[in-house]
Amino acid sequence: MSEHIAFIGGGNMASAIIGGLIKQGLAPAHIDVLEPFAEAQTKLQTSFGITAQPQAGDFLAKADLVVWAVKPQTFKEAAQAVAPHTGNALHLSVAAGIRSDSIATWLGTERVVRAMPNTPALIGQGISGLFARASVTAQDKARIDQVIATTGQSLWLDAENQLDVVTALSGSGPAYVFYFMEAMTTAGAGASALAQASDESPQVLRQRVTSKGGTTFAAISSMEDNDMRALFIDAMYAARERAKELGDEFGAA
Repeated sequence: MSEHIAFIGGGNMASAIIGGLIKQGLAPAHIDVLEPFAEAQTKLQTSFGITAQPQAGDFLAKADLVVWAVKPQTFKEAAQAVAPHTGNALHLSVAAGIRSDSIATWLGTERVVRAMPNTPALIGQGISGLFARASVTAQDKARIDQVIATTGQSLWLDAENQLDVVTALSGSGPAYVFYFMEAMTTAGAGASALAQASDESPQVLRQRVTSKGGTTFAAISSMEDNDMRALFIDAMYAARERAKELGDEFGAA
């Protein structure tokens, strides 16, 4: 790998991708990071030998690909500073909610791809939904595939609004699992490893350990009596709606 890649934001997700790219053979000298916070700068230097820059500048002009790993609230401001230097680059955003229309407008380019990764990307076990604007070429997509492969698996989507669903189900999904794990740890139980190793669905696994009239049956019945399934479905809808709201709040023409 010989291209230059610039990261706008040097937090956990950016670090996960950077680490994967270096493992693939991209030299740290071919990676630039714009990161204003000293703590994150120190981590990048310690982990990868990369000296992050605190503000946008001419160094960004050599980037073939720009990866946007900023919070939705700061995307527009960052884009206004970066855009004058990156007109010829392909852009990949991993920011939740901010729609490609806004990104394309702010950056003055149609070569924009959005990705919605999740936190298992930090250990290369993530799953990402991807959406490309019409001007993104097959070659551009191949480059994005190579980058996202460092974080795990990915799936190209036909419609951008599907990313809001991905956000609710996959992007926020690890938090749901951790939430259950918190409760199960408190109760002194655990079954995630079994589910991961099995070829059968969670529903079948659950039915196999739920003898009618037994203790597990009582627990599941309690969950159903309290409409736990509906509560979690509502929670995912809430996450999807918040993803839409982020685009409305912080995206702009």
